Amino acid sequence: MPTVFEVPAEEFINRLAKHLKESVSDITPPPWTEFAKTGAHKERPPQNPDWWYFRCASLLRKMYVRGPVGVSRLRVQYGGRVSHGNRPAHHVPAGGSAIREPLQQLQKAELVAVDGKKGRKLTREGIALLNRTAAEVVKELKARPQEAPS
Repeated sequence: MPTVFEVPAEEFINRLAKHLKESVSDITPPPWTEFAKTGAHKERPPQNPDWWYFRCASLLRKMYVRGPVGVSRLRVQYGGRVSHGNRPAHHVPAGGSAIREPLQQLQKAELVAVDGKKGRKLTREGIALLNRTAAEVVKELKARPQEAPS
């Protein structure tokens, strides 16, 4: 059975976000998501109205790849460089609520569980969902016609 490591990340996250939006009722974007930026390094809020589901899918993938991980480490991974005009740019962490609240919803959906002081980790149901989604992506990729190398 294929795993998350064997599929392209973008296609995997797109498929998983679609599944989370359609099938998991515990995951719903809060009202503030259409106005809020995801961090100090961003100038505008996300343009995609379904960005909450993509963030949840991305968090699940990161937890699969990196193991138990906490909010502070995820804030650093989702952060970016902030421009200060003429001063040098520096890395700043992403906003905490755009990571913490999706994790809480995933926890409520029983896809994620708290692992003591290590942070949060995937449950058996979460791992099964990700492996099943990876298998679907591999099946879809095999069904596509292959381009001839030029």
